[in-house]
Amino acid sequence: MALSHDPLWPRAGDWPAPAGAADVALVGVPTWRTSLSATDAGKTPAAVREALRYYGEFAYTVPWGELSIVDCGDLADPDADERAAAAAIAAIEAELVIALGGDNAATVPTALGRMGDGLAAGGLVTLDAHHDLRDGVSNGSPVRRLIEAGLDGGRVVQVGIADFANSAEYAARAADYGITVVHRDALMLRPMADVMAEALELAASGGGPVHVDLDVDVCDRSVAPACPASVPGGISAHELRIAARLAGAHPTVRSVDLVEVDATKDTPDQRTIRLVALCVLESVAGFRSRTL
Repeated sequence: MALSHDPLWPRAGDWPAPAGAADVALVGVPTWRTSLSATDAGKTPAAVREALRYYGEFAYTVPWGELSIVDCGDLADPDADERAAAAAIAAIEAELVIALGGDNAATVPTALGRMGDGLAAGGLVTLDAHHDLRDGVSNGSPVRRLIEAGLDGGRVVQVGIADFANSAEYAARAADYGITVVHRDALMLRPMADVMAEALELAASGGGPVHVDLDVDVCDRSVAPACPASVPGGISAHELRIAARLAGAHPTVRSVDLVEVDATKDTPDQRTIRLVALCVLESVAGFRSRTL
């Protein structure tokens, strides 16, 4: 169905290709080949771009302002050559890169590309139901792989870790790495804004760049049915949107990813894909607040 046109209500998305440095860059990282669950997550970036057009760029709480926003398109088969994917992301000239997965394997080339030589002093905040510390190379291993690449586990914060979605062995591994874990139950007692502020402060404590991994399966399954591993009892859509905005607003955050969504499994009302699109806009709005 064709969308209506109103010159007084400009739609989001349809951002131009890069032509020099930009404030914010969108890039698709359509990983899916190593997923532990059968998935067509590689088709998700295109679906998010389409969903962006259902929304405008105006926000009451943060003036949009004159930002330069570009869309770098999708990387070609990032699963096949992760090093090339990281190099392509490193070459993006933007203060903030928003990566559209793909499954959680997209986190590795995105974080490596944006942190570069600053990885050892950098930090990571994940919103995820899972630790992602598995052995091997898969969408279940990005946090372990980044730590083994040189990231200090003491500057990794995992928010939203859920019961019955992990194992005792991987919980012990998280503790051994020095990872700070904010269990799902803790979020029932504290505002997401406070939790994210503390998480970002810890992740940034080394003085290096920070990557924020927004694994959408941290959300309740009712709002994220297109996430193969989402569980009933996860966080709300509003909490994820708050986290996305605060990630974009923090001066040390160089990149944000939105992952673990299979657009082909979404409901007819596209509730998961539209949530991802709104998180893109929240991250951009957060970035705008850096200059206010």
